[in-house]
Amino acid sequence: MTLRTSDTAQTLAVVAILLTACTDAPAPSFEEVRAATSRYQSVDAALADGYTRDPLDVCETAYYLGELQDLGAIGVHYLRRDLLGVEAEMATRLDVTGIHDDFLRPALLVYEPQADSTLQLVAIANMVNARAWEEVGHRNPPSFGKVPFISSPDDQVTGYPAHYHLHMWLYRDNPSGMFAPYNPAVTCANHVFNLPAITPDSIHSAPHH
Repeated sequence: MTLRTSDTAQTLAVVAILLTACTDAPAPSFEEVRAATSRYQSVDAALADGYTRDPLDVCETAYYLGELQDLGAIGVHYLRRDLLGVEAEMATRLDVTGIHDDFLRPALLVYEPQADSTLQLVAIANMVNARAWEEVGHRNPPSFGKVPFISSPDDQVTGYPAHYHLHMWLYRDNPSGMFAPYNPAVTCANHVFNLPAITPDSIHSAPHH
């Protein structure tokens, strides 16, 4: 069946209205998000619901991600591959292809390594592929209520696609704000990095020539 121009225009108009309605839907309260995610304070519960440890296995700090100021840390990510649209076994959250942005079912859980080798939930997060988000008709970044996701461009070095991301520090008070990218109250001191990272200590201890 061939759609007439008027039919096509009408269909596109309906799609635009639906997308606007979805975008304007009120965000859940923090209490609702906590009720939906508090069980993930147990890593076993997260594993049972399909979350897996990010293959990067890095406890990320601001220094590790190239910041020159000590803005704090993020932690270790666990991910839901189906919500991120990631299929390859060794793919990471940065390979995201999907547009899931629902914090009642977060695509990412963030844990802080403890001295006894356990993990403590500190945040939840979502990550959205920028191109896929725009291809379905969105003109603005995804958001939680009035808080827009942070935009990251294509990484020409690693090949990771442009994406939007937002962390919610629901399980660890953050002096920088609920949605800040880093949390000064989180530490990676109890995690063994499997990749080299720049830290204040490594800078101060580096040999000078």
